Amino acid sequence: QVQLVESGGGLVQAGGSLRLSCVASGRTFSRYAMGWFRQAPGKEREFVSRITWSGTMRYYADSVKGRFTISRDNAKNTLYLQMDSLKPEDTAVYYCAADDPSSSGYDYWGQGTQVTVSS
Repeated sequence: QVQLVESGGGLVQAGGSLRLSCVASGRTFSRYAMGWFRQAPGKEREFVSRITWSGTMRYYADSVKGRFTISRDNAKNTLYLQMDSLKPEDTAVYYCAADDPSSSGYDYWGQGTQVTVSS
């Protein structure tokens, strides 16, 4: 079992920045690839970014590429999402998730943190 707790969300003006954090507890954090997802009101949850267990490979949705940066600190059991040049369409609840290599898909999810970008 892995417990994930996100923080860092809030209200920001368009063009601003936020840094989300996701702290993991339980099993070894470095075992897992990690991802960020988001869900806007009335929309389905969508993929934002993914990072491999070592941090060497990173993937981004086209909508955030060049503006968001995913990173991790395995010594601190923490995943990050640096969000720059924020747009109103980035408004959503952001979730972190852990991908256990022994199974397909993301196995553990955080409770989410709200990001609101005003125009």
